Amino acid sequence: MCINTHEYLNLSLRNLYNQLSSPEYIMKTLFIHAKSSVDVKIPDALLAKLPKQKYGLVTNIQHMQKLREVQAQLKDSVYGGQVVGCRPDAGLAIENKVDAFLFVGNGVFHPIQVAIKTSKDVWLWDPTQQTLKILDPKAVESYKNKKRTSFKKFLNAKTVGILVSTKVGQNDNKIANYSKELKMKKALELKARTDKKYYLFAFDTLLQYDLENFNFIDLWVNTACNRIGDENPKILEIDDLLEFEKTGGI
Repeated sequence: MCINTHEYLNLSLRNLYNQLSSPEYIMKTLFIHAKSSVDVKIPDALLAKLPKQKYGLVTNIQHMQKLREVQAQLKDSVYGGQVVGCRPDAGLAIENKVDAFLFVGNGVFHPIQVAIKTSKDVWLWDPTQQTLKILDPKAVESYKNKKRTSFKKFLNAKTVGILVSTKVGQNDNKIANYSKELKMKKALELKARTDKKYYLFAFDTLLQYDLENFNFIDLWVNTACNRIGDENPKILEIDDLLEFEKTGGI
């Protein structure tokens, strides 16, 4: 459903948010855990190249059932568990117990958040491609620079659009240690600021090209699923905004 084309526009956003969370609007879902059958054990030749330090072990859901096998290969390693692109909780929970992290899986979408949030090296073990390498610090810094660019755009913006999702399953706030309070609360708090003009935009499915229809918006702040705007410098995540304002960096 496109932005601002909802049949419930006559309701306040808060009421709309609650309305779409009621049972009659919740689609029945079936989640199937697709477990990988790939052998995750690190070959001895590659294992020998891994620096001797205490590792925190994290992975994606496909390899969760085999992560203990990797732990058995690495003395004193600490089991973290599953991380996802927007929530590296498993890594944060053990960051003070380890020197670095080892991610079991493919790609950098999931582990780059671990590197950013913990400021520790992350090694990438891809059991499918049989490759072992460190997550390039330049890639991490490039990602951070994109976030800094978005924050600078926010500081210079005169009009800001606040993206609020009505999609079921995105009702939990992804800020403040992923608390149970509604993300709508943070959106309304931002809307209440008086330093700029703020506008609320509700959507079910976000099609980013729809944002171009609102050319009076200088920058968008996303309160929906984190990392929607990874490749769009005109979208700033709400948690990144609050972190920048609190600490001055990311």
